[in-house]
Amino acid sequence: MAEGHTITIEQGTQHVRAVHEGQVLAESHRPLILRETGCPPRYYIPPEDVRLDLLTPSDTHTYCPFKGTASYWSLPDAPDLVWAYPEPKPDVTQIKDHLCFYEVDVL
Repeated sequence: MAEGHTITIEQGTQHVRAVHEGQVLAESHRPLILRETGCPPRYYIPPEDVRLDLLTPSDTHTYCPFKGTASYWSLPDAPDLVWAYPEPKPDVTQIKDHLCFYEVDVL
């Protein structure tokens, strides 16, 4: 990690839900909470708790020097709404294949 840049990951027990235009896309009681310097906390949700049948893989990929290369999924009216790290860097292997949404409600 770069000097002064930290990432911590903890197993959460919060009830989290990702909703888009009234449709529940994900709901979990076991998110991973990733806290990264300069970023809001992000909830990474196990794939079993995500409606993958509603999402379409995107051609978008982004690179984070701390987490690796992210792959994205979209809805017809919401491009690149969800991302995951299929091959995360060694320091963050826990998030492998967990999905993250820009907006998550903590219930």
